[in-house]
Amino acid sequence: MSDTAAIEETLLALAAERGPDKTFCPSEAARALGGSHPDGWGPLMQPIRRVAVRLALDGRLQILRKGKPVDPLDFKGVYRLAARDER
Repeated sequence: MSDTAAIEETLLALAAERGPDKTFCPSEAARALGGSHPDGWGPLMQPIRRVAVRLALDGRLQILRKGKPVDPLDFKGVYRLAARDER
């Protein structure tokens, strides 16, 4: 169950749970889909990043580095995700 739809559903569910004021690590989504062992969730990190970028470009998710929103097409390193702040 690590297809694109499952990843999207998991990312959006985690974002909705936390709301726009709380972030989450993409590895939380990977663990939810692939289990607690790194062999299960590790390979999901790149597919999760691709889906997160698409959701950010669609305006459905935010990608943050050091607490600040970043350009979904131009960011490197450790990142966190959050629901869009609709306020």
